[in-house]
Amino acid sequence: MPAYDTLLCDVQDGIATLTLNRPTALNAVSPRMADELVDLLGRLSADETLRVLVLRGAGDNFCAGGDVREMAARTGQDAPAAAQALHRMARYRRLTLALHRFDRPVIAAVDGVAFGAGMSLALLSDLVLLSDRARLCMAFQRVGLVPDCGALYMLPRLVGLQQAKALALSAREIGAAEALALGLAIAVLPPERLHAKARQLAEAIACGSSTALSLTKRALDASLQSDLETMLALEATSQAAALTSAEHREAVDRFARKEPARCRWPELPDDRPPPGQGRASGEG
Repeated sequence: MPAYDTLLCDVQDGIATLTLNRPTALNAVSPRMADELVDLLGRLSADETLRVLVLRGAGDNFCAGGDVREMAARTGQDAPAAAQALHRMARYRRLTLALHRFDRPVIAAVDGVAFGAGMSLALLSDLVLLSDRARLCMAFQRVGLVPDCGALYMLPRLVGLQQAKALALSAREIGAAEALALGLAIAVLPPERLHAKARQLAEAIACGSSTALSLTKRALDASLQSDLETMLALEATSQAAALTSAEHREAVDRFARKEPARCRWPELPDDRPPPGQGRASGEG
């Protein structure tokens, strides 16, 4: 694995921990970081021993979005021509597709700010854990821009069209409790427990069949663009591949011997408000 200027990556026991490493810039996504993420995700995809990816930010923040200072320094007083802007956006399209198509489960451990493209990266992940001090914002309108890095695709699928419009058009900040209630995360934890819980969750998932994990993720990602007949066909081909795997045979043998399953899902806190009490936010 090469050394990167803006990223750290540690791989142990089939789990890769990828850290956005620009803490002095709140881990903002620079062009170099985008290119390095595409390269690293490609290398990790080629690692057949890898089962789970954990995505996090260095220090106390996940990612502040695009590097606005870099944008200002690049453009000066003149707006870029449309052709130049499209060329620049190709870089972020490659990043979005590399993360969305990554065929192992991705867990985002979000502490501090996840603004703009930082929130988009979290949305592209399969499971999101938040610290209770996490703050999320589709901040693009604050700098006269349109949501990118897949946000226009992912956000309405996760929260519904009207809520997606409200978040994107208002560019308002939401806290961890509201993000959880909207379905943008599966749990909220104290900051000191966030990364340990993400690792525990990754270890539980990594115990499963790598074949079944990959096939399940791909099929679920395809489901919102498919009809029932298409999904039944995909279920059949996926199950046929899983049934012939050594991991399936080993799991069945364990069951026949009445041994416990290898996978144990860790207990996660449930901070959703009780029914009838609405969303616990008060922010924005």
